[in-house]
Amino acid sequence: MNKVSTMDKLKILTDAAKYDVSCSSSGSSRKNTKDGLGNGAMAGICHSWSEDGRCISLLKVLFTNKCIYDCEYCINRRSNDVKRATFSPRELADLTINFYKRNYIEGLFLSSAVIRNPDYTMELLIEVAKILRYEYKYNGYIHMKAIPGASEDLIKIMGLLVDRMSINIELAKKKDLALLAPEKSYDSIISSMGEVKERKNQAQNEIMLYKHAPKFLPAGQTTQMIIGASGESDLDIISQSENLYNNYSLKRVYYSSFVPVVKSKFTQGIGKTPLLREHRLYQADWLLRFYGFKSNDLLNDKNPTFDLRIDPKTNWAIDNIDIFPLEINTASYNELVRVPGFGRVYANRIIGARKFRKLDITSLKNLKISLKRAKNFILVDGKYYGIKFSSKADLKNLMALGDPKSYEQLSLF
Repeated sequence: MNKVSTMDKLKILTDAAKYDVSCSSSGSSRKNTKDGLGNGAMAGICHSWSEDGRCISLLKVLFTNKCIYDCEYCINRRSNDVKRATFSPRELADLTINFYKRNYIEGLFLSSAVIRNPDYTMELLIEVAKILRYEYKYNGYIHMKAIPGASEDLIKIMGLLVDRMSINIELAKKKDLALLAPEKSYDSIISSMGEVKERKNQAQNEIMLYKHAPKFLPAGQTTQMIIGASGESDLDIISQSENLYNNYSLKRVYYSSFVPVVKSKFTQGIGKTPLLREHRLYQADWLLRFYGFKSNDLLNDKNPTFDLRIDPKTNWAIDNIDIFPLEINTASYNELVRVPGFGRVYANRIIGARKFRKLDITSLKNLKISLKRAKNFILVDGKYYGIKFSSKADLKNLMALGDPKSYEQLSLF
């Protein structure tokens, strides 16, 4: 049997990792040491995609794609006929350091299929981190995927070695996971998330008492949901995300559009999920995390799916058009940030400026506030500058088209 070279393993296992999207890298404060390599602090490592669109390099790879599970949606499922490979811990640690020294990467995102059992797989991943941290004195960013069902002790050990950990819930609903990944346990996934939250809280309390106490996951934990593999609604997805944020203190939920890369009787007839649906879910996720929205504000049982033509905040505003238009000279901060086209920066800018004078349309232009979408939901010194429309559906259609200037129907306002 021919031995697989390290570079061949790299090709196989980086390709196998491309469907795992839960690899953001901000938030760590791990600093370099005098005799070390790398820096996981905010100034030394950034997002895999930065806010201005730059690509920041992480080595994103699987430890192995040999898996004991046969999940219906996964390219690495046991029964799928694909090339298989497995790194040794030493091999992967050396590869990471060599790439880092050559400035190819700024950090490591390491995931894995499950080999033998969860504990055995976790021990191999931990060994990679130990070699990097203790032998190479590498202080750069490391994000690893924990294996649900692994022991609490192993989760604790990994959490003290890496900056961020992801425990993938895979699907929004427990019954769907049982159908499409029957060898995985929803309860084990949730239990592992709870263990991480408890350990992180404990570590934070210890640091308050003793500033040199070891840090546990300074960049927090994340998860990933596959979108569209089981016929789940957008409401199912964002309700689960809301639950995870509220109860398990997750930093991020990542959404991965289903791609039918393997044949399955359970996903037969389900095509590739539109990337626009994934984008709308990320927009809704932002509203949950930063704008005080609840999942049932955005969707409900009668309307469980986003209108892909318009963003979720605009969709919500039109569905609740009776509370608009808001007068910008009197609206509160919490009201302003719910106006489509306005965010926290615009809301603060408006509130700050109106301390000195009543704002008019010229004031907003001077403040460099765009009204392209917001004008349909606000009054400026008592005046409405938005599109004229006849119904909620009419306004959705018009906003989906952009900004038709010649539309002359009677406005509800």
